[in-house]
Amino acid sequence: MSTTPGRSSVKIAPGAVVCLECELKGDINIGSRTVIHPKARIIADAGPIIIGEGNLIEEQAEIINRFNENGGSSPNQTVMIIGSNNVFEVGCYSEALNVGDNNILEAKARLGRHTQLTNGCIIGAMCDVSSHEILPENTVIYGASCERRIQSERPPPQTLQLDFLTKILPNYHHLKKPNRAK
Repeated sequence: MSTTPGRSSVKIAPGAVVCLECELKGDINIGSRTVIHPKARIIADAGPIIIGEGNLIEEQAEIINRFNENGGSSPNQTVMIIGSNNVFEVGCYSEALNVGDNNILEAKARLGRHTQLTNGCIIGAMCDVSSHEILPENTVIYGASCERRIQSERPPPQTLQLDFLTKILPNYHHLKKPNRAK
């Protein structure tokens, strides 16, 4: 899948709710039942972003697939994959190339490019995780000093909140239309 610079291709699956006021740039695939609030930013500069089903991306959340810090742009594209049933809370920032399923990035949390979330992880409010590592399943990072622990269960999916937002957001915001099946 090759793209030319400046070209944007956003594919929205049926059942997704994407507010018109969000910023979507680059090649982005949005799965069904995903809700993207106004003022969220999803930027695919270095390559495509694939967002799974049932994700909640709140206001001012930023998901960015950018080129490496070393300044050089690679001829190969870097694909960012976000699994299903993840929550990106208000003001969080993620450059992680792999995010599994059932993860939560709380308000103002930051996730670096070289950190990989597996499944069921929680990055607490204001925590900055930018290490070169793969977080084990059900890891919780919390507090001012970003302490860690393993929880016994995954966080529950936000199905009630997604259902509520799917009904309410269209009443107050203009939406981007899903792409038609061919």
